[in-house]
Amino acid sequence: MFSAALRRFQEKWRSYRYRFVPWVVFNLPKNEKTLRLVADRSEDKVVSDEQVTESLQRLFRALLRSSGGLLPGDHRGPTHQEQKEGEVLFQSLGFCVERRPSSLPSAGTGVFVVKGVVPKGAPVVMYPGTVYQPYEPILLQSIRNPFVFRCIDGVLVDGNDKGISRMVFRSCSGRDRMGPYLTSDTSWLTDSPRNPLAVGQYVNNCSNQRPANVCYQEYDVPKSFPIELRQFLPNVNYSHCTQRPLRCVVLVSLRDIPAGEELFSNYYTIVR
Repeated sequence: MFSAALRRFQEKWRSYRYRFVPWVVFNLPKNEKTLRLVADRSEDKVVSDEQVTESLQRLFRALLRSSGGLLPGDHRGPTHQEQKEGEVLFQSLGFCVERRPSSLPSAGTGVFVVKGVVPKGAPVVMYPGTVYQPYEPILLQSIRNPFVFRCIDGVLVDGNDKGISRMVFRSCSGRDRMGPYLTSDTSWLTDSPRNPLAVGQYVNNCSNQRPANVCYQEYDVPKSFPIELRQFLPNVNYSHCTQRPLRCVVLVSLRDIPAGEELFSNYYTIVR
């Protein structure tokens, strides 16, 4: 009987999708109704990668122009009327999100829709951080770090904006600069990110009373992603020699989300 139970546990652990191990250990027994079940790995994407790319590029183009930058094909002079990032987000995608104290007791910071309506199937926020391949060292960075996110293929994203994680991200970001072009955004480490979507590490887990309204979706940045827009990506590879596309994680809305609602996700997903 014990060996059968152990096998069942091992099978469930192997199908553990991603999220945050310390949370799972202490909270899963209290929140079994918050498990997200999908029939197959291919069904875990709510929207296509092409839709994610289109949304991100639309916002990033608007952010670049609002800060006075020029895109290829622009024939006008750079604008001097800078707009706040939240307003650019609203004009581009129809909603604004912000970090605020969570509506859940003792949950710390949360993420809220503060203006407009998020339509179903829209990328709402991004999970920022340094991207580690399964074979790369992350032991020191992971100690007492609740922001390490595990993808289905073992890739890890360290979304901690403090301590050694902060230093590693800044170092890798500076290393990967391509001439005049930045290829990642370090401002998510501050209270005023240039990319207003880069707050996904503060989205809290759903509960029996607060069902999930967003879910995690892995997204590999295509090679065709414009170099001048990569400066707004809040992710960077730990190794300069990584041959795989840059892994990002977006949180996609499961339904329409009106202003005033806090975002809640599933920290635990089982792929059957």
